[in-house]
Amino acid sequence: MTLDNNQTKKIADALKVARSVAWGAADILSSFYHKDTSDLDIKDKKDGPVTEADMAANKYIVGRLKEELGTEEFGYLSEETFDVKKAEPVDHDWVWIIDPLDGTRDFIDKTGEYGMHIALAYQGRPVIGIVAIPESQKIYFASKDQGTFVETKDGTVTSIKVSDRHKIEDLYLIVSRSHRDDRFQKLIDGLPFAGKKYMGGVGGKISTLLEQESDVYISLSGKSAAKDWDFAAPELILTEAGGKFTYVDGKPVFYNQGDVKRWGCIVATNGHCHEDLCAKATAMLKEIDKN
Repeated sequence: MTLDNNQTKKIADALKVARSVAWGAADILSSFYHKDTSDLDIKDKKDGPVTEADMAANKYIVGRLKEELGTEEFGYLSEETFDVKKAEPVDHDWVWIIDPLDGTRDFIDKTGEYGMHIALAYQGRPVIGIVAIPESQKIYFASKDQGTFVETKDGTVTSIKVSDRHKIEDLYLIVSRSHRDDRFQKLIDGLPFAGKKYMGGVGGKISTLLEQESDVYISLSGKSAAKDWDFAAPELILTEAGGKFTYVDGKPVFYNQGDVKRWGCIVATNGHCHEDLCAKATAMLKEIDKN
């Protein structure tokens, strides 16, 4: 994707707004997180629980973005407002993709491993990515071709890069403590990683790659699949920090395609042996599916 000067300026201006919105949303989520669980008004839905915190953060994020940036040029795709039954793409080239609370189960269980995602996609590919980790008081942000940065609550901004580990045997996998069917378990058990680390929420997992605590994250759909709002922001903060994020066959992930579920196998790495790892995973999945 090549951006012209006007598009680059639009992205820079939008990022300033979105960073401010991210901090506001992080404060909202943190305030709910430190309440008693019985005050969260938890509702169980098909794809997992929803709380009062999800709804409050979503209202704030979408409201602020619309107020500051309008609806003429920008469309909005949010976990809490998307009509899954219609499953229609948002009719804009520029679309904000929002997950107001990534890791709701961890939020409810008080692990601290929850986050918030704001991404801006242009013609299906992310050009802004922001992942907030409220309990760490950090936001990770990136824009296309401008690198990835981490910002702390005091306003300090630091450039951040993935690790330089470059042998599969030296890499650490970041994975959920649960949410693994037998097929996925066989895949990750069969790959020769140095070890596994555990974390809730996709944004939190990808942040560990930026902090060089891990090197690989794999998503493998089963009965269900991760959604656009799980991946759009984490993808950009990873790739702008030097990592890679593709389907296992090397194809890029496109967002706002109607069906928001990202079926198949998606591999996110520090980039140094991405293709080799994808090849090994492809071969292993073929063997697993034979048996």
